[in-house]
Amino acid sequence: MDIDIDITGVTITTERLLLRAWKEADLMDFYAYASVPGVGEMAGWKCHDSYNTSRKIMQIFMDEKNVFAIVHRETGKVIGSFGIDSSWANEDERYSSLRIKEFGYVLSRDYWGQGLMPEAVMAVAGYCFSELRLDAITCGHFSENEQSKRVIEKCGFTFVREGEFYSKQLKRTFTDKKYILLKNR
Repeated sequence: MDIDIDITGVTITTERLLLRAWKEADLMDFYAYASVPGVGEMAGWKCHDSYNTSRKIMQIFMDEKNVFAIVHRETGKVIGSFGIDSSWANEDERYSSLRIKEFGYVLSRDYWGQGLMPEAVMAVAGYCFSELRLDAITCGHFSENEQSKRVIEKCGFTFVREGEFYSKQLKRTFTDKKYILLKNR
């Protein structure tokens, strides 16, 4: 069962990160990581080719109020995004009665391999289970995205099934893997 969320005014703090709503002042940081080839493609979108592209997407984040900016506490820079979206599991009769959302995330290439994304996933999962009272969270990755696979497995998600995802931006079909994390696991 899908629910509406609004992260306006929500701040989640971890040892090294701060997750908060986007601000117009984040544009330069957003463009800095979203314009690097290979970062967005791991999530099915083209790298940004201009500040205007980043501005438009950031405005969507701010309007829809379901995507956190991931801020590195030491530097104060925005280094990624973390979305809480509708889940594929809402269409699966095994899970359709659950309060459920899907996580999607992107991290600046400069911060890969430091354990930051598992830190963010666990913190946002805690918020979703305690504050939003979700029953489950889903997540997925393209088959060739080993980094996301490791994050998902480290955070205790259970593999459910393989599927396909067509990226309009990349004009390509990806094999993807879908996972679930139940509140009472």
